[in-house]
Amino acid sequence: MKKYWLMLAVFLLIGAAGGCGRMEEPPGEHSPRLFGATYMTRNNPYFDVLHEAMEEVVEGNGDILISRDPSQDQEKQNAQIEEMIEEGIEVLFLNPVDWEKVKPALEACRAAGVVVINIDTVVKDTDYVVSIVETDNYLAGVLCAQDMMRRVDSAKIVVIGNPIQTSIENRVQGFLDTIEGNDNYQVVYTGVGAGEFEVSADVVADFLKTRVEFNVVLGGNDPTALGVLAALQQYRRDKDVLIYGIDGSPDFKGMLELGYVTGTSAQSPKTIGEVAAQIAYDYLNGKEVEPYISIEPYMITRENLDDYEINGWQ
Repeated sequence: MKKYWLMLAVFLLIGAAGGCGRMEEPPGEHSPRLFGATYMTRNNPYFDVLHEAMEEVVEGNGDILISRDPSQDQEKQNAQIEEMIEEGIEVLFLNPVDWEKVKPALEACRAAGVVVINIDTVVKDTDYVVSIVETDNYLAGVLCAQDMMRRVDSAKIVVIGNPIQTSIENRVQGFLDTIEGNDNYQVVYTGVGAGEFEVSADVVADFLKTRVEFNVVLGGNDPTALGVLAALQQYRRDKDVLIYGIDGSPDFKGMLELGYVTGTSAQSPKTIGEVAAQIAYDYLNGKEVEPYISIEPYMITRENLDDYEINGWQ
């Protein structure tokens, strides 16, 4: 971008000095293209890292990336996507609030000729998107279940998920399928935490009033698991409870170092962002792109925490 504006200023000065009329754009000069991005929320630092990774690629190509935060409101997200279409975006990086109710925005993108790259959470109507880039969320849940089964021979489990978010639901399903058929591992409560710290803390605080016994909690992502931890600590119920998250966030790894949580199935927002941005450019340049790209997660526990940067994302 700096190079573009510097060259533009030079040509304007030359035109003014020579008494020329309207300046013609030099052959080969790059006109910045406009890209859009929207995430279900920016209340989760995970999406900040993902956005920065895409922004680096887009700006490195001399283009512009704008973004919107619908704050977990699908109607608001749909309206914001319409606004970005009106602003002239060519590509939309989409992380939907609700995998089904985002369809009107997908239809608007198709009508306007906007390329949609679906990131992190899969939409229901996948025929509207060029490519999907996400973590293997099912495997992320499997890894948490396998770690739990190595640690305890039996468990009464609390699951805090989010039905409208396919990434979290796939994680939960991977966990449940892994323990299926083994009566030693039973789910005693399932709650909806919206993928957010505060909501999950409130949900678990209400659950604790039932006095149902449990010794394992699966949070659909790290903010959910940390919200669970906060509620358990407030009510002094955190002793001898295994707490699992999914993300590999710095905050969770910090709690892992202190021994307050058990493990997180880590994903890489940096990788997702870089891959999604490159897919967009490949498609714009006429290359064939993969319709679905899955990135493998891995388990981070206190035993292998030294192998990872605690204060950063993968």
